[in-house]
Formats: sequence, C-alpha cells, structure tokens
Amino acid sequence: MTARLVKLPASSSLTRPNARRSSGGRPFSLPCGVPPMRPSEANSRQALPRARSDLDSMFELGLVNDKVEKEARDARTKHQLQTHEPKTTYEKRIHRQLSMVDVLEKIGISRHFTAEKKSILDAIYSCWSRRDEEIILDTETCAMAFRVLRMNGYDVLSDGMSHVAEAIIDLNLNDTRSLLELYKDSQVNISEDELILNSIRLWSNRLLKERLGSSTAPRTALLLEVEHALNSPFYTTLDRLEHKRNIEQFDVMEHQKLYSYGIIPFFFAKQVICNAHTTTPNTNLLYFLSRHWQTQQDLLALGVVDFSTSQSVYQHELQHLDSWVKESRLDQLPFARQKVAYFYLSAAGTMFLPELSEARIIWAKNGALTTVVDDFFDVGGSQEELENLTALAEMWDKHKEIEYYSEHVEIVFSAIYSLVNEVALKASRVQGRDVTGHLIEIWQDLLRNMMTEVEWRETGYVPTPEEYMENAVVSFALGPVVLPALYFVGPKIAESVVRDREYIELFRLMSTCGRLLNDVQTYEREYKEGKLNSVSLLVLQSGGSMTISDARKELRRPIDKCRRDLLRMVLREDSVVPTPCKQLFWNMCKTCHFFYFRGDAFSSPKEKAGAVDAVIHEALRVLENLFFELSDFRT
Repeated sequence: MTARLVKLPASSSLTRPNARRSSGGRPFSLPCGVPPMRPSEANSRQALPRARSDLDSMFELGLVNDKVEKEARDARTKHQLQTHEPKTTYEKRIHRQLSMVDVLEKIGISRHFTAEKKSILDAIYSCWSRRDEEIILDTETCAMAFRVLRMNGYDVLSDGMSHVAEAIIDLNLNDTRSLLELYKDSQVNISEDELILNSIRLWSNRLLKERLGSSTAPRTALLLEVEHALNSPFYTTLDRLEHKRNIEQFDVMEHQKLYSYGIIPFFFAKQVICNAHTTTPNTNLLYFLSRHWQTQQDLLALGVVDFSTSQSVYQHELQHLDSWVKESRLDQLPFARQKVAYFYLSAAGTMFLPELSEARIIWAKNGALTTVVDDFFDVGGSQEELENLTALAEMWDKHKEIEYYSEHVEIVFSAIYSLVNEVALKASRVQGRDVTGHLIEIWQDLLRNMMTEVEWRETGYVPTPEEYMENAVVSFALGPVVLPALYFVGPKIAESVVRDREYIELFRLMSTCGRLLNDVQTYEREYKEGKLNSVSLLVLQSGGSMTISDARKELRRPIDKCRRDLLRMVLREDSVVPTPCKQLFWNMCKTCHFFYFRGDAFSSPKEKAGAVDAVIHEALRVLENLFFELSDFRT
C-alpha cells in the first residue's frame, strides 16, 4: 500500500463554517473533516427526517438496540480471565466504547465530542465502581478502563487491578494487546505506594520485550505500537506528535470493530456539524452521516483534516515569532541560543486547540527570552552587566534613572520590559483585573535567583543540596514561560489562587522535575563552565564515595516522585487551581522529559528539528487506498 501527502489548501481555516449551502455552490465542508454529500447521493436517499424529535429518535434507537441480553454472565470466573473465552455482545459494547474514546484521544479529536465522551466514561466509571464482571474479568478491558478513567480525572484506585497482579502467575498472557494495555497502566502511576502498578510494570515490560525479541517477522502495527510505548513513555512525548504518528499508522483492521458495530453514535456527527454559534444542524448532512458514519475513513478523515488545518495556523504563528525575535534584536546577541522554534514546538505540541493561540505565542516568546537570559548569565555577561540587568528589573518603570552598562544589557532588558508590558495588557483585559504586578514579579524573582548562582560561582561558595534546589526551582526559568500563559487558557484566576499553596506546589514540582532532568543530562557541560548542579553536589556531599554515574541514578528517584506527585495534583478534581491551568504545569513537565529524557536534546540545534517539522511543516502521510478525495470538500 502506498502513502500520499495530505495537505489542505493554504486558505484553510479552523473557524467553523455556516452549514447552509450557498446559492449555486457546493456545500461547505466541516472543520473536523466530514465530507459533504454529493448531489447524486442526495437524490438517491430516502426522505430526510424533518423534525428534531426524529433525529433524537434515531440516536436513541442506536444506543438502546446496541445493548443486548448478557448470556452466562454469572458463570464467568477467574478461569475465564486466564483462558480468554469469547466475550459476550454486552461485554464487547463496553470494550468498544472504551476503544472508541481511546482512539479519539489518540488522534486528537476527542474535544469535538466532550459531552458524549463524558457520558460514556460516567457510565463506565459506574461499572468500575460496582466491580462489574463485564470490566473486571477481561484483562484488556479492565486495563484500558483503568488508564482512560484515571487520565480523564476519575478517582480510580490501583487496587482495582489487584486481581490481575495476583493472577499473573497463572495467566497465560499470549495476548499482546492486553500486555500492552497493562504496561500503559503502569505508566500512569500517581504515588510511590502504588506497588501493584510497579509490579505490573516490571513483568509487562519484560514480557513485551521478549515478544519483540522473539518476532522475526516484519513488525505489525501492534508490535510497532509496543516498541514505541517501551521506548517513549507517555510522559516523554508531545500530544501533537503522538496524534500525527497515530493518524499515519492508523490500523484499519485493528479499529474496524469500532465501526462495524456502529460504535460512533449518530449524535457525534450531530455535534460536529452544527454551526459553532447555533444549535441548528444541517439536516442533509445529518442524515447522510447517520447512514454512512460507519467506515474507518470517517474517523480517519476527522483526524487528518483537524491536524492538517491546524498546521497552517502553526506556520503563521511561528512566522510571527521569528519576526518578533528580529524586532527585539535578540538575534544580534552572539552568545544566545535561538530556541524560539523549540519552545513553539512545546506549545503547539501540547496546547494545540485553535483557541489557545495567544497562550502558545506567549509561552514561546517567554521561553525564547528566558533562554537568552540564561545564556547571558552563564556565558555572555560580565559581573557588571548582570548586576546592571538585575537592577534595571528592580527599578522597572523607573529604569530610565539607571544607565545601560552595555548594548547587550539594553537589548535584553528592553525585550523583557516590552514583552511583560505587552502580555500584562492582554492578560489584564482577559482576566478583568490588573495582573501586571504579578508578571513583573515573576521576572524579578528569576533574575534575583540567577544572580544568587552567579555570586556562588564568583565567591566559590558551595551550597547544600537543599539550598541549591530551593534557588533552582526559580532559576530554572520555567516561571516566565508557564505562569503568564495560565491567564490565557480560559478560567479567571483570582489573586488568591496565585498565592495559594496548591499553585505554589504545582510550580515547585514542575520546576524540580525539570531542573533535575536537566542536571542529570548537562552535568559535563556545566562542570566545564564552573557551575555546580545537583549531580556534583551529591558527589561532594558523599565525600567521594558516590560516583557521577551513581549520583545520576540516585536523582531518578526524586524525578519520578515529582512527576507522580504532579500528575496526581493535576488529575485531582477538588482543587483551587482550575484544571485547564493545572494542565499547563503537566505540559511543561512532559516538555522537560521530551528534551532531557535521553540526553540534552534542547541544546542541540538539530536533534528535535525533525519534531518541529513534523508538527508544523510536514504534511501527513496517509495510506492512499484508505483515504477520501480531499477535493470533495472545502475548508
């Protein structure tokens, strides 16, 4: 089978079009990729449902008829879990619903079906809470339910997987898919006390590696997924990269069961094709989809058009960022690494929704600027220049009372001052209150803590590991990147939230995780620059009994703990910080793992360049015989 590039016209827009047909023209297409009905097809259809009640009836029948009688439900035992007897139709329905939600998330289109997804997961959570056999007695279904429910904020305990861990000695797990689901479960650990998940991770990892090693045949789609999961845990990846990979490797045979049973309900199509500002659907398209929303091409089309259309937005935003770098004269600083593309990749790769454009741009601008400042403090600036920059920031609006020590100081401070004021104006308007003071404070704190590290280096002072980390939480410079962006993801953030203990702890966990990951991978470079980090401090504290290799291994434990604790806080419902805001702390944690999981990819100008191209520039490659004619619809 051959693949072809799928690229939408440059004029593509993410704005939902009006669903009505223009005079004498073709029907508008849908932003999520559902092709309109051709005139010839319309003429061959039966009479269309004309009333809203008719549409609702079609939907209700599709759900009610899918639930059939369950046979021999009470006869299923733990032995059936071991022998993998065929599932009943009812059990297949639960598994198909979970699979459908999982696939929608994997290809990046679940946001189009928020209400329907919640309805399904609420019902499955109810089954999980009752320990229904339809979930518990099937390994794959149980494992998938645990992961999907947990990652969507449902309170599911790992104890619900205890029967799998207890039965593993007797289980004959020849089912690679079930093994993979169990391994994925072990990755969503939120506490070091979840020993069940640790146990599952150890043996599922071993068995999956054995499965890969014993296969001499060409890699199937499933084995490729296994290989990817083992090499790239979900917390080391960026969402949009995963969406592209999953779309391009979409296995029709693997997902065929989702459609042949009508698992994608009619009301999904109903929501997608309604105009964004009205509840009135296009009846012709609704009826067409109610009959034809049953093929793998339909779901693939949603993912392809959604991803391809977003790329034109990303390209435009990156061009704007490149222009901003030049206008700010940051490209004139010889010591500075230019990382705007990497920071924009991390923004578009995690905050990919169309409405988060402002958050992406602010994240990337502040990220690029913090890198310049970090390089200025590390290698580019003299003691006098760094003191001058710090003093200018402390004066802020009164900075004109102080002269610039050098042109480099002027460029750096002018960029900080202009960007903070620009963001503060926009954020204050969005939030309905003045947040300027908070944004200034973020940068002042950063420069003070960076200056502390300079003083340590100049005086030869060796801090304790605790002193180092307390300062490094701020000096790692994630504050200016993440915290201003929180104001642009939707919720109103009161001053009390910014000062709340939960907000501070989210920031601490994220920054600690990032700092330690960076220290483990950049020790050699920083040692040559005369900088202490957590690796060298551990060795010094041990009196020489600990090697560099031992210190790096030792730091994996606090890294893993911070990541687990952060994920637990992000997934918790009863919190002061709104969930969309908490998600940004997790996004940055994933970004740090993405760049530092197996080396210092951030410092390399080329190592992640392919990822930049994949998300922003390169068109999708989709199997030609599975796809539809893009010329059949406009965006």
